Amino acid sequence: MFNEEEHIERVILGFLASNYSNLVEILIADGGSSDLTREIVSELSKKDERVKLIENPEKFQSFGLNKMIEEAKGEVFLRADGHCYYDDNYLSNSVEVLQTTGARNVGGAQRYMAANSVQSGIALAVKSFFGNGGAKYMDETYEGYGDTVFLGCFRTIDLRDIGGFNTENITNQDSELNLRLIERFGECVFISPNIKSWYFPRESLKKLFKQYFRYGRGRFLTTILHPSLSPVRGLLPFAFMILLILYLLLDFVLSNYLYSIEVISLIAFVALVESFRIVVVNRKLFKTEVWRATRKAPGFIVKAIHTYISIIIMQSAHFLGFTFQLLKRTFTRSSSW
Repeated sequence: MFNEEEHIERVILGFLASNYSNLVEILIADGGSSDLTREIVSELSKKDERVKLIENPEKFQSFGLNKMIEEAKGEVFLRADGHCYYDDNYLSNSVEVLQTTGARNVGGAQRYMAANSVQSGIALAVKSFFGNGGAKYMDETYEGYGDTVFLGCFRTIDLRDIGGFNTENITNQDSELNLRLIERFGECVFISPNIKSWYFPRESLKKLFKQYFRYGRGRFLTTILHPSLSPVRGLLPFAFMILLILYLLLDFVLSNYLYSIEVISLIAFVALVESFRIVVVNRKLFKTEVWRATRKAPGFIVKAIHTYISIIIMQSAHFLGFTFQLLKRTFTRSSSW
């Protein structure tokens, strides 16, 4: 966590009030919060000794997670982020699925919530193949094995055996760890619709761009580490954009016109139609689960336009991040962030 004074008490008290009876401890790794987060956690730890604050001066998630893995006393290690919302049965359902499936990591879909128009667009964009690349962990109805899950519930001994989270990759570290689990144990990452949590996406387009730029960088590093197991969807934005650029260059240098303007216009139109389709298909889900503000939800056109913009930003930023890391490796021979 980092600067989560508005949410951390709700999250901790929610887990303490869980119907799961074997909760050993709640470890909170703080990346140097400057608000009242640390004071809130300290007060909660005085009331319940299972609440323990851990310093994470490196700030990034992988470092904090590894510190918690090292200190954890429980046989099961359940990851939680300080800004999410969790179903009342999140803890018990996670442990139950871990036990009944025999998987090495279990989790649910990455469900989204929104409180403004930008978040609405992002929450809807990830429902489209253009926004999620066909990722199984983005489908709330999917049950079965996949290559990663949102957050995760592990056996602590497994996390220690494989060396915890990769600290050289400060994003996409969860996907990279799951690929290492699959390399070690075979098909072992299970997605269950009974494990429910919700996540607020970035609240501005600028922050969305930065997030997906980092995702692109992280995906490149993961692909280098696990070239045979890395999902194809992580390469799609890069491959598509490279082909499109090459096509444009060919149309520019060749004497014969290759209709590049028409093709780009068609691609843009297809993405726009898909954005409107996604808004229509998910209209009930948006009302019942996604929209979480007291003010009136954005209208149909506003949601569709923000969905369209979000898809474009996700793909372009991911491509630029992936390309940046590729060029960095090419010219500096660096395999780290």
